[in-house]
Amino acid sequence: MVTIHRSHLVTPSETTQSTTLSLSHCDQIKLPNHSSQLYIYTNTPPITNHSSLHTLSTSLSRTLTHYFPLAGRLTKTPRGQLQLLCNAKGALLLEATCDHHLNFHSSGDIVSSNVLEQLVPKIDYQVPLEDIPLFVAQVTRFPCGSLTLGFALCRALADGTAGTSSLNTWAKLARGKTFDSSSLMPPLLDRALLDSRKLNKPPRFEHPEFFPPPLLRSGVAQHTSVPPQLATTILKLTKGQVGILKKKASEFGNELGPHRPYSSFEVISGHLWRCACKVRYVGTNGVQPTRLTTLVNCRNHLSPPLPKTYFGNATFPTVTPTCSFDDIIHMPLSYAVGKVREAIGKMSDEYVRSALDYIANLDDMNLFRDMFYDNSAGKGDPNLFVVAWTNFLFYDSDFGWGEPVCMLPGNINSDGKAFLLDSASGDGFIVAICLQASHVDAFKKLFYDDIEKPSSKL
Repeated sequence: MVTIHRSHLVTPSETTQSTTLSLSHCDQIKLPNHSSQLYIYTNTPPITNHSSLHTLSTSLSRTLTHYFPLAGRLTKTPRGQLQLLCNAKGALLLEATCDHHLNFHSSGDIVSSNVLEQLVPKIDYQVPLEDIPLFVAQVTRFPCGSLTLGFALCRALADGTAGTSSLNTWAKLARGKTFDSSSLMPPLLDRALLDSRKLNKPPRFEHPEFFPPPLLRSGVAQHTSVPPQLATTILKLTKGQVGILKKKASEFGNELGPHRPYSSFEVISGHLWRCACKVRYVGTNGVQPTRLTTLVNCRNHLSPPLPKTYFGNATFPTVTPTCSFDDIIHMPLSYAVGKVREAIGKMSDEYVRSALDYIANLDDMNLFRDMFYDNSAGKGDPNLFVVAWTNFLFYDSDFGWGEPVCMLPGNINSDGKAFLLDSASGDGFIVAICLQASHVDAFKKLFYDDIEKPSSKL
């Protein structure tokens, strides 16, 4: 369906620093694999000619001169500490075509067509770590003239804020902007800003976000050696529907006091958590433990805040208190929403500094990552992991073909993982969530029905 025609190794346009850099403690807890995103452009001019592809390649080369970590490679110490080899080996730019006809204005059609993962670069993790590119982009053309840009960026190198900044820089350079203009600022590459020993704060909190999550109890797990089939679905929420959820959550009070109204992320996450618990509820498993995990961008949680141009990871995991299915299902919506707020609210300057010191004192990062990312639930997961991709400038990624009409995560293949994104039109949100395939239809129905139900029946 998707055919890769050519692969270009793109190196920085100028000589860059050649050295080995240590990554920050926040970088160290990330896996050295890649997150991916898909940008969709419609009514684009043809890019089959040499000059258009040359523009993409040369502007990427200029981007790598300033964001030279993207052109490097990773290596590991025996204790699992990641290091960045700034060796200018380059990023990959792939040219592809797809013979499949898609409704590009329907993100659900793109996901259900099973073509999504073919539109983002596939990374070969069978080769040595030192040979794996940290940034790969794939341009795919369609018969209708539309195209997609799929990006794969190493998780240990940058978070969503930093990654979006580098992509938008590439887009601006492709449109003829320069770093001499006020619209482009060089990135800040000093990872020592998130070195806990420099921050000089001892650990003073427990950090349950680094402890294993609750597992599905054996009495509830499916009695089969074959893991359940997973499926991803796309849900759309208008601002009006989010307003209804906010009103429902506020009707029964704010557990942390009336300091401010609930945010869109808090009420949507709480609603997702309740719906997930309801469709996973089987027989007498109301006492099943469950928790929600999310990532908090802590750039502005530190004092002083990190500079806006900081390039690296500054998102830290946080978790709600462990609850039961019965708690989440039978208590008012404000209960689940309040737990989400509690998890986010604890991410203060002191808490983040304590987390950095916790990471700094780990003896073996390999063992930590194995434990932290182990999905040993295997036959079902009682938890939810919600990633907020809101308030990012995704739709500024105009490479000369206009703004993208849609942006989607490139791969969602973990039971209970959800992404919350702004809609391209700005009139609401998009939720992309992965669940057991047998739960998807019931989940979609609950998701919308529970919004419309009177609060007394929720």
